[in-house]
Amino acid sequence: MIESIPIRIFELMIQGERLSISDYELLVDDLRKNYDFFRVLDIDTADLKLITEIIDLRSQLLRSVYPDISKNLATQNIQINPHSDIFSLLWYYWLPLAQHLAQQQEKIARTFIQGLLGGQGTGKTTLGFVLNILMRHLGKTFLSISLDDLYKTYADRQKLRDRRPDLIWRGPPSTHDIDLGIDVLQQLRDRSLDNPQPIAIPRFDKSLHNGAGDRTDPEISYGADIVLFEGWFVGMRPLPIFAFRNFVPPILSECDRNFALECNANLYNYLPLWEYLDSLMVIIPEDYNYSLQWRIEAEHKLIAANTNIKKTGLSDHEIAQFVEYFWKALHPELFMPRMIDRDYGSSCADLVVEISRSHLPTRIYAKK
Repeated sequence: MIESIPIRIFELMIQGERLSISDYELLVDDLRKNYDFFRVLDIDTADLKLITEIIDLRSQLLRSVYPDISKNLATQNIQINPHSDIFSLLWYYWLPLAQHLAQQQEKIARTFIQGLLGGQGTGKTTLGFVLNILMRHLGKTFLSISLDDLYKTYADRQKLRDRRPDLIWRGPPSTHDIDLGIDVLQQLRDRSLDNPQPIAIPRFDKSLHNGAGDRTDPEISYGADIVLFEGWFVGMRPLPIFAFRNFVPPILSECDRNFALECNANLYNYLPLWEYLDSLMVIIPEDYNYSLQWRIEAEHKLIAANTNIKKTGLSDHEIAQFVEYFWKALHPELFMPRMIDRDYGSSCADLVVEISRSHLPTRIYAKK
């Protein structure tokens, strides 16, 4: 995360203080200088009038949303360390993204469905939580749906596992009810603005059946201006078979490769679901191995905070097996380059957010 704006300037904004000419000029220079690294809004950096309008609006939003964001993050035990990073996250990432989504929804004059792809620990849940708050301040309604909410029932997944013992855990392609997802997204997209009808949004409880999870009561919604549809392979498209010709750890055997090929083939069944996405955003770590490190850290924190689960918490080895299972299914080293490469013809990511080991964005860019 670029930190060229002093914290004191953000604090002045939040307090509603008038910025000095030199401080304001610093904001203008910063926006121009860092535009290529944090390109969420499409702007002409040579247009000083437009830049000042963006800065003024973003400053007003920062002052308005900061107390709400800070309080709710603490309530949800979502930690930003150091806390001052919340200023940069809002200024360079969360606020511009929220503004962008609001603008896109206004352009199409119906529900805007934003797809979000990100691996374990990349911050999908946190982003959805923050966007929900920001959209209220922008006068927009918001709804978040996870690919997890589309899991097949516990009974159906047990039947599936009986036929395919390699499906050790829920998650890979074939474990979701695609028709259910299409039906829900279609209802949300085509809802009547004048006479909205109730829509049953599926929800999934991971704690049921000793952690195997199952469907729970649906959430009743009357639609939203913006829908965030997130998941670890949302929008992902199948690769040609030759992409799997070489072993890529942890794909180290013919059995592993056959599992990867089957998961890849099952992605074709999801393509009709992806057609309902108006845009696809991808969050990608600088190193995909961060996902394993984040998962281990999260488990350690969970065990440390709750002595009752110390005996049932996963060991580091068990966590590694869990994460590597998903890498075997859809390996990020194979799939992600084609998703985000702007020079690759079939790249399908409209917006890419690269994040560091500390979860902070280091670069944001859009499809050419």
